[in-house]
This record gives sequence, structure tokens and C-alpha cells, in this order.
Amino acid sequence: MSRESRHQRRRSDTFRCKRCRLDVPLQAPGTRHRNHCPSCLWSRHLDEAPGDRAAGCAGSMEPIAVTVQRDGEWSLVHRCTCGHVRLNRVAGDDNPLTLMQIAVRPLARPPFPLEALSRL
Repeated sequence: MSRESRHQRRRSDTFRCKRCRLDVPLQAPGTRHRNHCPSCLWSRHLDEAPGDRAAGCAGSMEPIAVTVQRDGEWSLVHRCTCGHVRLNRVAGDDNPLTLMQIAVRPLARPPFPLEALSRL
């Protein structure tokens, strides 16, 4: 296999995370379409609808929260530098420690004094 065809194959099967530089497979456990990195969980603003690659921004999307869908499935909330907010399903090989760090952020900084809880 020539170097060029290997490069083309790698490009079609993976993408390189702009944040942590990891080569990321486009398919992952639990999803056939991936656009976030399983290591750092950052994404790129590429899609308007899953898989369409229609967004022109291509900005970096920070994982800002985790939400639980009605069926119990977790999704990552990403905010783009352009201001758009999108949900991405969590894949089976996403970094669980990074997921938990994002999930507990609100608990680490509650909007009220914790001492007030003892008075309830």
C-alpha cells in the first residue's frame, strides 16, 4: 500500500483532535458517527445535523456539562467558540474520569453557601 493511500485511509477512518492531538476513530462503541475526542472530550463544530458536516464554523467546542436523557443515556454538552451549543452522545470508549470531572463541576461550586443546608 502506497504512502498516499495509507494517508487517505487514515483520513477517512480517523480525525486528529485539535486539542490533545490524538488520532480518533470516527466509529466508536455505541456510535457510528463521532465528532468528539474520547480522551479530552473536546469537539469541533462541524455538523448541523449528525453526520452532515454542514457547519461552516469548524470552531473548537468545549465540553461544558453532562446531561442525562430520558432513556438514561448520557450526553455531553458542548459550547462552540461561535456560541452554538450542541449535544453529543457519550461513546463507550470516552474517558470516564474526564466525564466525571465535567459531571461534578456544579457540585464543586454550589450557588449557595453549604452551611445553609444544615439549617433546613
